[in-house]
Amino acid sequence: MARKMRFSSLSVFAVLFAAAAAAAAAAVVNSERSDTRFLLTDNSTGGQKHSEEYCAMYNICGARSDGKVLNCPLGSPSVTPDELLSEKIQSLCPTITGNVCCTEAQFNTLRTQVQQAIPFLVGCPACLRNFLNLFCELTCSPNQSQFINVTSISKAKGNLTVDGIDFYITDAFGEGMFESCKEVKFGTMNTRAIEFIGAGAKNFREWYAFIGRRAGLGVPGSPYSINFLSGVPESSGMKPMNVSTYSCGDTSLGCSCGDCPNSAVCSSSASPAPPKKSSCSVRIGSIKAKCVEVAVAILYVVLVSVFLGWGFFYKKRKTSPVSRTKPLVNVPNGGIIRRVNSRKDENIPMQMLEDVPQITNGVQLSIVQGYMSKFYRRYGTWVARNPVLVLCSSVGIVLVLCLGLVRFQVETRPEKLWVGPGSRAAKEKQFFDTHLSPFYRIEQLIIATIPDTHGKAPSIVTDSSINLLFDIQKKVDAIRANYSGSMVSLTDICLKPLGNDCATQSILQYFKMDPQNYDSFGGLDHVEYCFQHYTSAETCSSAFKAPLEPSTALGGFSGNNYLEASAFIVTYPVNNEIDKEGNGTKRAVAWEKAFIQLAKDELLPLVQSRNLTLSFSSESSVEEELKRESTADAITILISYLVMFAYISLTLGDTSRLSTCYISSKVLLGLSGVMLVMLSVLASVGFFSAVGMKSTLIIMEVIPFLVLAVGVDNMCILVHAVKRQQVELPIEGRISNALVEVGPSITLASLSEVLAFAVGSFIPMPACRVFSMFAALAVLLDFLLQVTAFVALIVFDFLRAEGNRVDCFPCVKVSGSNGESEQGSHQQKPGLLARYMKEIHAPILNIWGVKLLVICAFGAFTLASIALCSRIEPGLEQQIVLPRDSYLQGYFNNISDYLKIGPPLYFVVQNYNFSSESRQTNQLCSISQCDSNSLLNEIARASLVPESSYIAKPAASWLDDFLVWLSPEAFGCCRKFANGGYCPPDDQPPCCSSTGGSCGLSSVCQDCTTCFRHSDLQNDRPSTAQFKEKLPWFLSALPSADCAKAGNGTYTGNVELKGFEDGIIHASAFRTYHTPLNKQADYVNSMRAAREFSSRMSESLQIEIFPYAVYYTFFEQYLNIWKTAMINLAIAIGAVFVVCLVITCSFWTSAIILLVLTMIVVDLLGIMALLNIQLNALSVVNLVMSVGIAVEFCVHITHAFLVTSGDRNQRMKEALTTMGASVFSGITLTKLVGVLVLCFSRTEVFVYYFKMYLALVLLGFLHGLVFLPVLLSMFGPPSRCVLIEKQEDRPSTSSQF
Repeated sequence: MARKMRFSSLSVFAVLFAAAAAAAAAAVVNSERSDTRFLLTDNSTGGQKHSEEYCAMYNICGARSDGKVLNCPLGSPSVTPDELLSEKIQSLCPTITGNVCCTEAQFNTLRTQVQQAIPFLVGCPACLRNFLNLFCELTCSPNQSQFINVTSISKAKGNLTVDGIDFYITDAFGEGMFESCKEVKFGTMNTRAIEFIGAGAKNFREWYAFIGRRAGLGVPGSPYSINFLSGVPESSGMKPMNVSTYSCGDTSLGCSCGDCPNSAVCSSSASPAPPKKSSCSVRIGSIKAKCVEVAVAILYVVLVSVFLGWGFFYKKRKTSPVSRTKPLVNVPNGGIIRRVNSRKDENIPMQMLEDVPQITNGVQLSIVQGYMSKFYRRYGTWVARNPVLVLCSSVGIVLVLCLGLVRFQVETRPEKLWVGPGSRAAKEKQFFDTHLSPFYRIEQLIIATIPDTHGKAPSIVTDSSINLLFDIQKKVDAIRANYSGSMVSLTDICLKPLGNDCATQSILQYFKMDPQNYDSFGGLDHVEYCFQHYTSAETCSSAFKAPLEPSTALGGFSGNNYLEASAFIVTYPVNNEIDKEGNGTKRAVAWEKAFIQLAKDELLPLVQSRNLTLSFSSESSVEEELKRESTADAITILISYLVMFAYISLTLGDTSRLSTCYISSKVLLGLSGVMLVMLSVLASVGFFSAVGMKSTLIIMEVIPFLVLAVGVDNMCILVHAVKRQQVELPIEGRISNALVEVGPSITLASLSEVLAFAVGSFIPMPACRVFSMFAALAVLLDFLLQVTAFVALIVFDFLRAEGNRVDCFPCVKVSGSNGESEQGSHQQKPGLLARYMKEIHAPILNIWGVKLLVICAFGAFTLASIALCSRIEPGLEQQIVLPRDSYLQGYFNNISDYLKIGPPLYFVVQNYNFSSESRQTNQLCSISQCDSNSLLNEIARASLVPESSYIAKPAASWLDDFLVWLSPEAFGCCRKFANGGYCPPDDQPPCCSSTGGSCGLSSVCQDCTTCFRHSDLQNDRPSTAQFKEKLPWFLSALPSADCAKAGNGTYTGNVELKGFEDGIIHASAFRTYHTPLNKQADYVNSMRAAREFSSRMSESLQIEIFPYAVYYTFFEQYLNIWKTAMINLAIAIGAVFVVCLVITCSFWTSAIILLVLTMIVVDLLGIMALLNIQLNALSVVNLVMSVGIAVEFCVHITHAFLVTSGDRNQRMKEALTTMGASVFSGITLTKLVGVLVLCFSRTEVFVYYFKMYLALVLLGFLHGLVFLPVLLSMFGPPSRCVLIEKQEDRPSTSSQF
């Protein structure tokens, strides 16, 4: 979103060509034109008209009203100049020797005019020499009459002056001059010099036509018409001018490869074009498929064929019922046995009874599970006996953690959210801001026309629209923001590169930002003129003394058809500071808030009243809108909690009998559970706030749903487990038995989730790292509250129900029989879901054909998802993270529609050694004698293939311009007084004695000389001492018409002078631009391309180089987002596998859980591809979170299967009967109810979450209740149930594990 800044001199080219023409003839001005056609005649004794040593124009015979001189149309013999004049002419025009056809005044005029062109061309000596030869021959050639014919004259104050000439010149010279100059770069403006000195001519004839055009008064150009001709009349005795031209590849006057890419040396060293990235694809008929898709399809066919073949033969071989495996009687050493009744009630598969028979079924648990069961039995009994102590102590500890909320802060700065402090982009940004200067702040308005019914937008370049723009500018200028009692205006904070005027990018700059100039300058006609002459016309110069390229201020046009533009783009660059908490930044933010308020309250209605659209933004807009977003969906979050609370209350309660529903319901218990979830979240945030960590919007928006989903699962499972126990048992027995039954699986699931999130704390991306840490602690605290406070609340609730106390009003006791005890046997009767799982769901899944179909279908979707993963693009559209009603939504859409330029790109060079002994100067520069593979030459080459390099233009080079600036050829630039001090160009004070009108030469600078002669330089390069002395001069010199190469404004922030006295410039930057970037993929690919280019150049030149653009810090994450995602998913899934392995001591069980989790994550990636969900920090967080949530769908079913007796089919049916209902109602439906509310959110990011959450819930449900049971029934681990023989009586269950 950065804007293009142009900080070079505007009149810089005050027509070079005219300069030369003016050198030869001298200028353009008001004069009386004679109707007489003046042909060259002998001035004296009848010599020939066109012959050697004869002049066509000699001396100056007048001046126009603008002060430019005019030549005399006087044919005369050439004259012998004095020695001093001859030396001067030789220094500029080495082809002219002996007699001349110009006076000293004419030569001085020539010299003054061409010095404006020299800075553009001096980097390519061959081009400069050809260009100078053209005008030297025109002005001073002793054989002038042989190729010049005066065709018309005019009068100036009674004197005849030249008004038009024919210039006979060979096509070979024109072709040679154009070919040597057409690729010469003008680095300051990131463009070709021919744009300035030839109006972008495509061939030498167009260039001649531009040079020969007679210019109007006050307009740069030739003072008279020059008609360039190649054919000479046979009878005239004339000969066309045919001075030898120099090729840009000439060894003696050779140009750099950037200025002469077609030279032999450059062609041989040119970098090979980068290979086009083409994805492998296969065409099958009319269908074109990627190779990975075809490979996955083939793999699926092979795997399915093998699997179906195995299934067919396996089923065929099963001719007799499978004999049951003989149960083990001897328990291995270290095994721990949990006893269960041999007479199992089908409805109470996990019940614990006091009395047991001699032979009983037992569950052989792992060591860890055994200790967990032992712990939960004792702990459950203790909690049931001390519920008040447990509730108060656990809640008290959490409330203490919540005290940290007094230090709660939300981090909304994007650079602090997405960029780690150790990231490369962060380090490079810190280096750039510290050593050079922070990139300016951007405030922007986009005013656009509304498309018609055919979708075509009318032009906005109209009188009324421009006048509207003046009205808007007036209001913006009038903004006064209050900061600490002082009023801040735009002029107080804006960027002022070349004086006291803001560098506002607006077409109003063509009128110096002054509405009074609109009519006097010519209104719309002047705008059209400036679109074509913005680089050369003085009247088109901006108020801040730099050219304004139309593409920076217009949008919605094609090519250079600026008049078709449908949008005005107004950009206000504002000074930036490194210290974001400093007064400068705060003053800017205060003004930005006033600016946005003005746009909302006044500018928007004003623009809309003209049937136009307005979008706007400031540097702080995104941050401010993110802050507003934190409260935008408070109602959505609240409704989601209420809906989940209502569902929990219905799920936990027993409402089979209406007469006792007010007792058997669990509304108060459900509300208490939700409050515990909220407390766990607040405690987590409070703890991290206390230690100084800021929260993020992701935490505020995601973690409550995450923890609520996890917590509700545990609540449902715990309550259902207690309700399954025999009512005859005391409350201590029911609680302890329930904890023994579900405690290990809850612990396994919770620890897996905690560990899955905890590993995310190693992610370098701050937003993901902070989320993972907050989520891990929140889930851990929620688990601890579930097994402490919530278990205590269950005790209270069951005691309340047994005491006939009303739910929600426990102090109210009703008379009558105990609602709970009346249900004695009813409590043990399975519910509707349990009956469905047992009688319908499980039997269907036990059908062999269904099993094969399920495995094939889920395998197909997983493999298809693998193929689809290649379609997921990295990135995050900025509109997604903003509220739907944000004014930035329209702004970001307009940016991609109207912006015609890309963000500035800097190639930063560290530790540049400019000493004479080093070759690094030639390794970096791109002018004459620079290495063909230098940095700037390679940048120029890369700009030729913008589709792969994303580099739009050659770089603006302070080094090139500095070397040109101090070159003796650029005699108007680096000059010194007799005392050795800096002497500015003649058109700047104190050399210019301007009194408000034209600039007259002052006597102060008459004795100024160029800084160096050629003999003072070493191969046209300064010595170390000369470099150190003159670089500060260059950076402080102001650009002007006489010297466009001065560096003040253009390069002030591109070179660090601190410590350069030792011959090392520690930081410098070369500026270019990226191509327009419209998609997230463009930003990512452009950054990757720039880094690859810099790495290649650093390795080649052995110089430290890195690219920098203001958006790199935000998009660096996407360079390796796939790697980050895969590593964290692998660690999270691996952590779950390790926890399962440690707790169950079963590699088989852990592997099955690992497989299902992996399939869920892969399938979720496939859904992301189908829904066009991009891969970014938010989706990575969701993917990691999906691992934790998916555990819930797997662990409980797998654990129930593991501890159930029978064959695999029976155990699968029992597991579904026992835990299937809890998984469906307590996990699937709970999450689904909470997630559905998100689709009504006003914030796009919630809708973004909704898609992934909904997909996760559905995938978890399908894998947990369909695929996993089938997989367990076919390949599940052996049962942990064994037959054991009772050796002695044990008096009570309290002594059992």
